[in-house]
Amino acid sequence: MKPDPASPVAVAAEAQWVEGELVRSLMRTQRTTRYLGLLLVPVFVVMLWSDASLAPLLTWAGFAAVVALARFTMLRRYDRAVAESGTAAQLDFLHRWAALWPAGSIVWGISVLLFFDRAPLADQFVCWLVLAGMAMFAINSLSSHLPTMRRSLDALALTALAAMSWRIGVELGFGVAVDHWWLVVLLLIFWQVLRQAGLRQHVTLRKNYELQYRNNQLIESLTRQTQAALEAVEIKNRFLASAAHDIRQPVHALGLYADWLGSEPELVHEIAPKIVESTKAVNALFDSLFDLVRLDSGKIRLNIEELRLDKLLHDLELQYRPLAEAKGLRFRVHAVAGSVTSDPILLQRLVGNLISNAVKYTTEGGVLVAARMTRRGPRIEVWDTGVGIAPVHQREIFREFFKVPGHAGTDEGFGLGLYIVSRLSHILGHPLELASRPGRGTVFRLLVHPTDRGHAAQRAASAIDRLKQGRSDLGTVTTGAGTAPG
Repeated sequence: MKPDPASPVAVAAEAQWVEGELVRSLMRTQRTTRYLGLLLVPVFVVMLWSDASLAPLLTWAGFAAVVALARFTMLRRYDRAVAESGTAAQLDFLHRWAALWPAGSIVWGISVLLFFDRAPLADQFVCWLVLAGMAMFAINSLSSHLPTMRRSLDALALTALAAMSWRIGVELGFGVAVDHWWLVVLLLIFWQVLRQAGLRQHVTLRKNYELQYRNNQLIESLTRQTQAALEAVEIKNRFLASAAHDIRQPVHALGLYADWLGSEPELVHEIAPKIVESTKAVNALFDSLFDLVRLDSGKIRLNIEELRLDKLLHDLELQYRPLAEAKGLRFRVHAVAGSVTSDPILLQRLVGNLISNAVKYTTEGGVLVAARMTRRGPRIEVWDTGVGIAPVHQREIFREFFKVPGHAGTDEGFGLGLYIVSRLSHILGHPLELASRPGRGTVFRLLVHPTDRGHAAQRAASAIDRLKQGRSDLGTVTTGAGTAPG
């Protein structure tokens, strides 16, 4: 099986992190080399004191000292303000100080004018050796940031070549020995060899940081998955405890009613309705469990077709009006003619759960189910005059097995109805809005956008992935304050 390709966002995040670490590596090496240039300046001055003109030598030494001190200033500012910052700040700082490295290289390249074909051969050899050592040292100290390294090497080599060309062509009129030309050729070869060596070292450093980033991401991913697995186990344990508690009462009641009916069969008309209610409670639990299993396993089947809004609400009215009237509630339906594109079974289950929830948490007043045509498309609304939902709980109620503390009616539920609603609305592509005021009531508004089969299947698959990573998929639910109808 081939691994999934990284998303462009992930690739960009990795590249940004790696760039930041490369800049940090560059600045760390600069701390260890900041004294080198300053210490080599007096060495050059002492070696060339009797060979070079005093004024040019001291002028060059002054410029070299200024560049070395500028490096001290740069490193102090970096340590004080940027060292702990993010990648953007690191790159911005490097951009502002980028000219410092080629400037130092130019100053050292100009030193060739002081000794080339002027000093004794032994002194020239030592000076060339120092410059070659500085160039090779730049490979180790600057290769973490390839542009900086290349600019520094190029500035040093080109300045040295320019100085040699000036001495050979202008001052000596090309009347030089062959070894001078060989020295130019060796400098060109050495320059290109250093560029290639720096490139290879930079590639090695970059790959090391990329590997480090991916290892960190893998560790974080494993940590998240482990935490998600632990949370899932905890949730399932809580659910089993809650389900065992919730199912014990109707099952126990069924046993009592059966014994009672067996001993007093003449009371069948009184006992039978109680048995039916207890059976409905058990069936409701298992229906929720089956819905949950299908959603979490990704085995939900979609049957997208056009359906009439008025027929959908009429079917729901036949199912839920008796429940509302049994509690003494008014149950009203307002439907407009029109059709929507969705899965009829899943949409009916979604709206049915909203109606069931409204009836369950309403003790007086009524429930209104309405279908409206809006500028955004068909919308189904479920209003109630129930207990309402406090703002602090308005997102939590869509989570698995969540029950609002202290709400009348929560003892009868399993904390799955609205969780299933949020999952179905996400899969079908029907955004859900919630508005509620404690003590006044609640309204759910479902915007029934046309469902595309392919997109719905993708959303179902992505929802499973999000669950595996321990993340919620409540992106289609919008909450806010509202007032239910009187």
